Amino acid sequence: MLLSIDSSAGASAALIRDGAPLDAWRTAETSSHAEVLAPAVQRLLTRAGVRGEDLEGVVVGVGPGPFTGLRVGMALAHALAEGWAKPLHGICSLDSLALRATDAGIDGEFVVATDARRREVYWAQYISDDAGSRLQHGPFVAGAGELPDLPAVGAGLGLYPQQLRAAELAEDPTGWVPDAAELGRLAAGALAGDLHGVMCQARPLYLRESDAKVPLQMRPGGVR
Repeated sequence: MLLSIDSSAGASAALIRDGAPLDAWRTAETSSHAEVLAPAVQRLLTRAGVRGEDLEGVVVGVGPGPFTGLRVGMALAHALAEGWAKPLHGICSLDSLALRATDAGIDGEFVVATDARRREVYWAQYISDDAGSRLQHGPFVAGAGELPDLPAVGAGLGLYPQQLRAAELAEDPTGWVPDAAELGRLAAGALAGDLHGVMCQARPLYLRESDAKVPLQMRPGGVR
């Protein structure tokens, strides 16, 4: 049993049992992570009759994502894993969309692109075949016009339809954002030895410097 959390775009949480989602929650809101994510996790545990001590680990999407939103999920996952004395597993949030594309039947090389604001996208290049999806390059942050000319999935498609080419799938991939349930499935597969190269350190992938700067008077040697 794993608890999975992601706040790289919107916010989501899921309980994973035996490699499959037992219960899940998500919101598309991007400004209320701090208020809604922790209560949502508590509701998932309560509905399933699960205590934190019953879990085998906590999974968190490490981004890339905006500073404020991503920090909320990362901080919650770290706090819960430490409080319950459980291992914490990090996974690139874009892997969620690569798994969804593979489930939808994509084949060959493709890119995942999500909204990075500032007229840019977070993106990574994957390949999908009989063995599943695997990361080839990334993640990066760049203008949509700088991405390889490959089929794409993710919310970046809706923002930059002239620069990105949508993958031809039965389900429209234009609005896709990362989801905790898919990250939990990936973590369960990795822990079972079925997947390789999925896990990473549970540290946020911001890919940019923060807009917030330390005031000059608070810096070492600064004016006071």
